[in-house]
Amino acid sequence: MSSGSATPDSKAMLAALLRTALQSVAPDLADTPIVLDRPKQAAHGDFATNLALQLAKPLRRSPRDLATALLAELPSSDLIVKAEVAGAGFINFTLSGASKTAVVGSILRLGSAFGRGVDKGVKVQVEFVSANPTGPLHVGHGRGAAYGASLADVLAFAGFDVTREYYVNDAGRQMDILAVSTWLRYLAFFGVEVPFPPNGYQGGYVVDMARQIVEAHQDRYAKVAAAQVLADAPDVATDKEAHLDALIANAKALLGADWAYIHQFALTEQLADGRADLEEFGVHFDHWFSEKSLFDTGLVARVVAELEKRGHIYQQDGAKWFRSTAFGDEKDRVVQRENGLYTYFASDIAYHLNKYERGFDRIIDIWGADHHGYIPRVKGAITALGLDTARLEVALVQFAVLYRDGQKAAMSTRSGEFVTLRELRNEVGNDACRFFYVLRKADQHLDFDLDLAKSQSNENPVYYIQYAHARVASVLKQWDGHPDELLAADLSLLASERELGLCALLAAFPEGVQSAAADHAPHQIAFYLKDLAGEFHSWYNAERMLVEDAGQRLARVALAAAVRQVLATGLALLGVSAPASM
Repeated sequence: MSSGSATPDSKAMLAALLRTALQSVAPDLADTPIVLDRPKQAAHGDFATNLALQLAKPLRRSPRDLATALLAELPSSDLIVKAEVAGAGFINFTLSGASKTAVVGSILRLGSAFGRGVDKGVKVQVEFVSANPTGPLHVGHGRGAAYGASLADVLAFAGFDVTREYYVNDAGRQMDILAVSTWLRYLAFFGVEVPFPPNGYQGGYVVDMARQIVEAHQDRYAKVAAAQVLADAPDVATDKEAHLDALIANAKALLGADWAYIHQFALTEQLADGRADLEEFGVHFDHWFSEKSLFDTGLVARVVAELEKRGHIYQQDGAKWFRSTAFGDEKDRVVQRENGLYTYFASDIAYHLNKYERGFDRIIDIWGADHHGYIPRVKGAITALGLDTARLEVALVQFAVLYRDGQKAAMSTRSGEFVTLRELRNEVGNDACRFFYVLRKADQHLDFDLDLAKSQSNENPVYYIQYAHARVASVLKQWDGHPDELLAADLSLLASERELGLCALLAAFPEGVQSAAADHAPHQIAFYLKDLAGEFHSWYNAERMLVEDAGQRLARVALAAAVRQVLATGLALLGVSAPASM
């Protein structure tokens, strides 16, 4: 399917005309890329090219002279109503009204497929959120979720074969801490009072999980004494991490096979909660990848052995170290500790090897901005394995700061629990959450204005865009015709500056999708929708849609319907609903 920007694509037609002129003016440079941009000012026409400036140096001619020569060789076409040399040698083109309004028919015929890119035959994996399943998702995770989901949807719409993946950290120390925290809260129900470690998981959700175990199994896992749980544990004030590790070791020994149940129960509960939260947020994954599977299949051991075989591992103090400094990292990194246990870094290397072995052409990791320093060591390990790091791209997401009444809102409670994503969604709604999270570049700081997100005003961008969609729906309801009638509209009657401007903006949507995909920037779609809604509201306020003249009425309703379709498609890419009434 074509990108559907017009019938045929006026930009492609213009590029073909320029190519013909170029072959006459500079046959030896006939393959020079032709770039056509949309000028920011309407007075500069519909498209502009810097082709003459590109040719000036190799041809040793003045850019303006070359621009004039190109225009002289440009084949005549009904597409162009004006072409002129501007500035240092740019060429500005103003297109015919018919070439602009043709986009309305394209949109009405293609519907939600308008703007969809051709199948690029490129497999892309987008891995995002991947939060430790040790507690509820917070507002920081929410921004990564919204960005990752929108980026994946934009890439898929642009023509990529996209797999959305969540990496489940179900192995390692953090899950052990969650399990022992749950067990300690469980023991308290039966009077086994073990001082709760300050570095355990403190949230009320841990108590809730403990209560569920009590209800299901009564005192089955409580037949121990506090002294047994604390046996040989160093004083918490002296070394709280060693104290916690001792509690974990004692729990495993005392519970035996039952430890696996506590561990799995806590993991399953928190993973299910996170999955439900994300599903309610409109964020869906194709694959939930288990970290534990990397150990079960032996891939972690295999990848460390491969790095060792390639000479990138050395031993020191009983541990195995990866020579990360050889690849630009600030220091070497342990991959296997002296006790034989592998580090998180070792499993991360194995996970990335697995991604390559699954045959993805592009791998996009979405990480919190605090993981910036992690990039060199991961890319270094990939290079050390003989793999192409160009296939891996890391997008960083900055934290979001909540504001209420113009003041920074508290992000955490006294117990250290962050405001959860669910709490934020309940307060402002999914649509505002999804839109506000992607309203800035992901690597830029985001101030999330809670009052603005909840307001029903033109200052609220998501309300402003949805209101434009609802306005068109109201017009179509009042018109009360059949959608097929719109295909017969005489689009030449769309001749006002506002109408032609709207058509030009609609025609830019497919390019906007491709640009957002290339730049990993769904915020570009958000900005585009704001502009489209603004142009529509201006037109709606200046002109009547349902005028007496049947031909004019049909043409205007057709344009409004095209606007509604593109608004709906764009909002869907951002995970935002398109209401028919507000």
